[in-house]
Amino acid sequence: MRIDQILETTSPVFSFEFFPPRTDEGQRSLEGALAELRKDSPDYVSVTYGAAGSTRERTVEVTKWVKEDLGLEAMAHLSCVGEPVDRLREILDEISAAGIDNVLALRGDPPRGETDWKPHPDGLKSSVELIELIRSNYDFCVGATCFPEVHPEAPDLDHDLRFLKRKVDAGATFLITQLFFDNEDYFRFVDSAREYGIGLPIIAGIMPITNFDQIKRFTTLCGAAIPTALYEQLEARHAEGEEGVAELGVAYATLQCADLLARGAPGIHFYTLNKSPATRAILSALRAWRPLERSAATAPAARHSA
Repeated sequence: MRIDQILETTSPVFSFEFFPPRTDEGQRSLEGALAELRKDSPDYVSVTYGAAGSTRERTVEVTKWVKEDLGLEAMAHLSCVGEPVDRLREILDEISAAGIDNVLALRGDPPRGETDWKPHPDGLKSSVELIELIRSNYDFCVGATCFPEVHPEAPDLDHDLRFLKRKVDAGATFLITQLFFDNEDYFRFVDSAREYGIGLPIIAGIMPITNFDQIKRFTTLCGAAIPTALYEQLEARHAEGEEGVAELGVAYATLQCADLLARGAPGIHFYTLNKSPATRAILSALRAWRPLERSAATAPAARHSA
């Protein structure tokens, strides 16, 4: 089923993101995590696309497995990094042949060890061009990404939103945000996007914090900020051990998600890092919190289009 159709009929939408493992041990870990998370009936599962050939060969394989063997709706990520157009078409043909309806179109990050993004000589230069390629040749539901705290390479919010509008005009039908920890950043971004004529559902991307050093690396790479009060609490818990960090991370993400949904976010996309306990705990708490349903039902109409 297409994710744009799911968003029209389901509220809120919950989804999980995984990355294809590099090793057999990683594959077993992924299978275990998905077996657990499957019990929570996610609306769809997405599978990332590795840079420079690191895991990209497994993206279609894992996405197909999620759809066929687990019976879950699936979305394959696809990026322009290091690929000529002919190879991108081959991958899209493979995705289509696997019966997958959804693709997340990305420009992609530079390969590990490189700082500058360079297009393949016979490839594409941006996610906009990739969306155009997909929509002109295939019948996929195409998703795109957005950045509540502005893309690290964008000079300002205005440039970032104008580029996002180009993604929408090219044929994207829903948006997923980069991870963030301050909900006001999300809602300010949604309001600004609406002013630019971007009316698509904007799904909130949430990463439960389970490791302090890891989240510091991630936020540095993607340009997200950890609020001062949260950082101080994480630092204090880190001094006692990572178990305390994970406990705080789950509690914070649960409160963050509850607030997002109560104020009209159409769904939550969990960056799972191929692990199940934190995401399962958060999702179980959200589904058990009945006041959330009443709050969502009375949220302002403008927020429901977030």
